[in-house]
Amino acid sequence: MNQSSNKLYKIFIYFVLIMLAISIIVPVGWVFLASLKQNSEFYHSPWNLPQGFYFQNFIDAWNRASMGDNLWNSVIVTAMALIILLVTALPSAYVLARFNFPGKRVLQQLFKGGLFINVNYIVVPIFLMLVDFQKIEIIPMLLNNRFILALVYASTALPFTIHLLSSYFISLPSTFEEAASIDGASHFTTMLKIMIPMAKPSIITVILFNFLSFWNEYIISFTLMTKQELKTLPVGLMNLMAAQNAAQQYGQLYAGMVLVMLPTLILYIFVQKQLTEGMTAGGSKE
Repeated sequence: MNQSSNKLYKIFIYFVLIMLAISIIVPVGWVFLASLKQNSEFYHSPWNLPQGFYFQNFIDAWNRASMGDNLWNSVIVTAMALIILLVTALPSAYVLARFNFPGKRVLQQLFKGGLFINVNYIVVPIFLMLVDFQKIEIIPMLLNNRFILALVYASTALPFTIHLLSSYFISLPSTFEEAASIDGASHFTTMLKIMIPMAKPSIITVILFNFLSFWNEYIISFTLMTKQELKTLPVGLMNLMAAQNAAQQYGQLYAGMVLVMLPTLILYIFVQKQLTEGMTAGGSKE
């Protein structure tokens, strides 16, 4: 490729990236601006800037539409799901990556097969299974249970998480484990104090991807959490959209959207560098 063609190629790539950025930034910025408008302003041009900063939309969405309760439920469920997922996936990925044992290949293929299962297709069987288990008197309530919802979230994310972490653990040199073994460290100590800290970029990638998945999940939460006070933020937002569209209170609607988007945007800003490192380093093949 000559210098002229290379320059045209770079211009084309930059143009595509700029257009992609605009297609993302403009709708997000529009939602933020719309959340600050009074209801009467929506009957004029949708591109007009807000006449003032009408923060009452956020107060109404937080209190009247119960978005505060929905936000708290999402925080609890997402945090529990991430803890369960990391506690389960980290040892599993480390063992699959660094040890040989009978049945290893079968387990690896099963986890890889799990990558192709769309959880939305099995949410009804999960619901029916929980209903059947709930009929056994010694088992507590399984529906409308935030821990059970977090457990389902973590279970559905295991294949992707284990596959990504295993790819990273494989790329780490064995000299660290050999040195730890000479010093008398057990396998568990080596994993906990040496290998997991070295896998920090990949772990941050896993946390961010799964946080986005859990935080924005709608179908499972809508199916398993039927009580209004236990609904998560995406379900609460859908209810808010239905209510505010009927009442034509668009400012509250967009304020609710901002409440859903803001935590993910803040998290991405803080871990953007580590996310890029984790995606690059975790790309080695088994």
